[in-house]
Amino acid sequence: MNKPFQLSLIQTYAGMDKNENLERTEEFIRRAASEGGQVICLQELFHMPYFCSSVDQANFAFAEPIPGPTVNRLAKLAKNLSVVLMVPLFERAAAGIYFNSMAAIDADGSLLGTYRKMHIPEDPGFHEKYYFTPGDLGYKVFKTAYGSIGTLICWDQWFPEAARIAALKGADLLIYPTAIGTLYAEGEEDKKRFMDSWKIIQRSHAIANGCYVASINRTGKEHKSEFWGNSFIAGPFGELLAEAGESPGIVSSRIDPSSIDPQRLEWPFFRDRRIESYKPILSRTGLSGEQ
Repeated sequence: MNKPFQLSLIQTYAGMDKNENLERTEEFIRRAASEGGQVICLQELFHMPYFCSSVDQANFAFAEPIPGPTVNRLAKLAKNLSVVLMVPLFERAAAGIYFNSMAAIDADGSLLGTYRKMHIPEDPGFHEKYYFTPGDLGYKVFKTAYGSIGTLICWDQWFPEAARIAALKGADLLIYPTAIGTLYAEGEEDKKRFMDSWKIIQRSHAIANGCYVASINRTGKEHKSEFWGNSFIAGPFGELLAEAGESPGIVSSRIDPSSIDPQRLEWPFFRDRRIESYKPILSRTGLSGEQ
């Protein structure tokens, strides 16, 4: 059984200069490590602006391979600090093939693998289908030096199937690097409704799967959007363990995998699943595959 570890989330903003964003994030990583962080997670597309607010072919220049310059640089930092780093970035996999991805770097600096965002949205201000190919590597759980981490990204957080699969594959912790906020045309009432729903859906994943859940959002005003931060960590009962406001900063909490088994015994959702009755979920409408 994995031992307790400290999880730290880096919530910050991003401008047009990738290197400046990277340097600022590295300072946050060093600070988090000095404060006891052992698993450190970054926000979606962490060292670049959220370019998906518009359709512009020039934005493909932000992409890079995995491994590549950023992953290699952060792998050295992870090794020096003996920390696990979860690094979301814009991946160029091949000519014309791009993914919204996350690299998992272990505490010895080794690249454990890559997760590619499975669910790709297309909404006003969030034109991700223009840029990203849907993930082709499936749902991932990485066994790191400190814990088993299920990797999901932003829009994935609205789909209970993704959380359940990662939990069934052994994740003690589900992490959701995120870029969510309100468009400038939306008001404070819209912001509150959206933010409440955003927190509720992820806390429900913690409850339904008896595991920890963390969401790392960006902050600041960009082009058409204002990102609201509010990164948080929830326990297996859905309780809020740590939460940020809207300013850049670090959110940390102790993660204790030994609390997962007692939670799943108290609320035995995994035991009571009727897997033989779930065939309709494999069809788009739910009307085929019925028993």
